[in-house]
Amino acid sequence: MSSKLFSKTKLGNLELKNAIAMAPMTRCRAIGNIPNDLMATYYSQRAGAGLLITEGTAPSPNGLGYARIPGLFSDAQVEGWKKVTTAVHAKGSKIFAQLMHVGRIGHPNNLPSGAELVGPSAIKAKGQMWTDNGGMQDHPVPREMTKADLEKTKQEFVHASENAIKAGFDGVELHAANGYLLEQFLNPDANQRTDEYGGSSENRCRYVIEVAKAVADKIGKEKTGIRLSPYGAFNDVGPFPGTEEEYSYLATELNKIGIVYIHLVDHSSMGAPKVEPSTVKKIRENFKNSIILSGGYDRKRAEADLDSNAGDLIAFGKPFLANPDLVERLEKNAALTNPDMSTFYSADEKGYTDYPTLS
Repeated sequence: MSSKLFSKTKLGNLELKNAIAMAPMTRCRAIGNIPNDLMATYYSQRAGAGLLITEGTAPSPNGLGYARIPGLFSDAQVEGWKKVTTAVHAKGSKIFAQLMHVGRIGHPNNLPSGAELVGPSAIKAKGQMWTDNGGMQDHPVPREMTKADLEKTKQEFVHASENAIKAGFDGVELHAANGYLLEQFLNPDANQRTDEYGGSSENRCRYVIEVAKAVADKIGKEKTGIRLSPYGAFNDVGPFPGTEEEYSYLATELNKIGIVYIHLVDHSSMGAPKVEPSTVKKIRENFKNSIILSGGYDRKRAEADLDSNAGDLIAFGKPFLANPDLVERLEKNAALTNPDMSTFYSADEKGYTDYPTLS
């Protein structure tokens, strides 16, 4: 019996060469926040996957937060990304841009002139962030977003989505996971607003739903996906009473919009609380399009979850870092190279494009 993992599959109206996705992973190689030739090499090396999802890409200067992450708000960034999408498409893969606004998870040292740290509420995140000019720094208190900020930021997501299509991407993934801006709205640890965007679970979901709808209306629902991390514990947000009910409701509302996929990430392999199977089941029941599952997968578990119809695609993260030919290695049950963590976020090709392939 042929394995679903390595067989052609559909994602909306796209045909993918297999059911393997490369998960989005921050790599900090975009000098000046502009994608470059080195990044085009990196993504094309990993284009054995049916779907590649880029590292988090800022929809606006306020969304940058980290050192050397790419954006999709300037003409130069669009031109830079064209190199990446062209290289990936030449190898028969599809690629979505992950749009990541960091919200309160950032530092002014990493922001361009005129940009500022904003969030749903003026609540400082615990923890620190690397800055190239000052080393590790505490997260500052963000400025609470006004209604005008919410509208402006939503339009920035829409504009970045249009830029993604201009740059040759097959679609965009809205990053509403890992404690960044969109998840900050979903989570009462970061959102203590008293207007219609805070308080009840429905209110906390409102902004994410509005952004998803605006993007889908502009570039097409079949080109719009979203990443969610219920029970995630990154960036000073965590599970809360009613997590399952909230994500079940959110899945229902996203289904009404008709976006092409929900990408569910389970960080329990990295120490976060386990995503409850009942939550995944409810999301699966309430959302009729594709589900991408990610978090600590190997071939055996991936095939089991595809066979049981728990998900439609499986995303691999860390294994792709040190194994550009991961798909071939999985298919041959070959040994995997371990990544060198010290080079995850450096600025050059070392630990980025220099990992060996089987051949």
